[in-house]
Amino acid sequence: MFDESFIRAARLQEFSAQERMGDRAHAVRSLPPRAVPRSVRNGPRQLLTLVVLVVLAFGTAIYLGVRHPYRPVGSGRTTEQLRMTVIPLAPRGKVPGGAPADLLTHSQAAGFRTGAAGISLPDPIRRTANFTESQVVAALVTVKNYLVASSLDPDVLAGRTVRPVRALIDPDQTGQFDQSVTPGTIDSRHTPLGWLVRFDPAQVQPAGPGVRVRGTLTVKDRGPGALEVMADHTYVYALRPAGSDALPVKDASLFTVRRELHFRFDSSDLGKTQLVTSDVRAGPESCSDEVPTTLRPLLAGRRATAGGPAVTDPYLSGAGAAALCGVLAPAAEPSPVG
Repeated sequence: MFDESFIRAARLQEFSAQERMGDRAHAVRSLPPRAVPRSVRNGPRQLLTLVVLVVLAFGTAIYLGVRHPYRPVGSGRTTEQLRMTVIPLAPRGKVPGGAPADLLTHSQAAGFRTGAAGISLPDPIRRTANFTESQVVAALVTVKNYLVASSLDPDVLAGRTVRPVRALIDPDQTGQFDQSVTPGTIDSRHTPLGWLVRFDPAQVQPAGPGVRVRGTLTVKDRGPGALEVMADHTYVYALRPAGSDALPVKDASLFTVRRELHFRFDSSDLGKTQLVTSDVRAGPESCSDEVPTTLRPLLAGRRATAGGPAVTDPYLSGAGAAALCGVLAPAAEPSPVG
């Protein structure tokens, strides 16, 4: 049985009996298509357009959420300003001088390795509760790269560039870093020496045979998304007066820098680091009331103009007083070369 709606929807219609008595070649005729209401015709098209718009809006929101250059408010991530301490260590007597190799042989740095080889990664490297072994390795490599750039790069040491160091700093700290290395903006919270080692090339120059280094790297898991690395290293530089060209070198002296740096990493980017604290003790130097922009080594045969309140040996872990100046322990200097 066909209901009335089905019959009305049919596209073919049989001729009536009277019509079939005429001259008809066919028993049926085609009906013109029924007019479809505008609302019915446009409905599917409007629905499709709406779906496309919703998909585009949703996709745009996801894209902006992933690519937006600013971190969302309330993400729980905090970036602190670097807290820095720079303490000059004044010698008690004349600074020993001589050939670099002899000075190193008769110093506590005799067993130190040269250059980046002295910055060793922990062995073995293990995963932590919240970080995989590969993530821990990535953070340690970033710290080593930072130490090499900030303590050993000849162009950084001479103040010719800061780019290798800046490239490894968390973007949220680059403002403080830029102020620290900009002349005229130096204060107790903004000095290049909190971030890197720098000498005045008009005063001193390297005497060879390379920077001697010894120290440790320690990893601490501070919870999901927070990994910390503590770097504690002693660097020994053989220096001589700027412009000295006499060979063989006999006017060199040793300058020791102890750097204890505390790094923090965000799990989203282990190639950049926040430098949380920087504790630097360096000598032999004279004490000064000025905030230093470069290290000021006392060279061979010179004496300090003033001493500090406490004896400090940069070769001993945990040594040092929280003062503006200290006294360089005699054991930290080379013994007389015989």
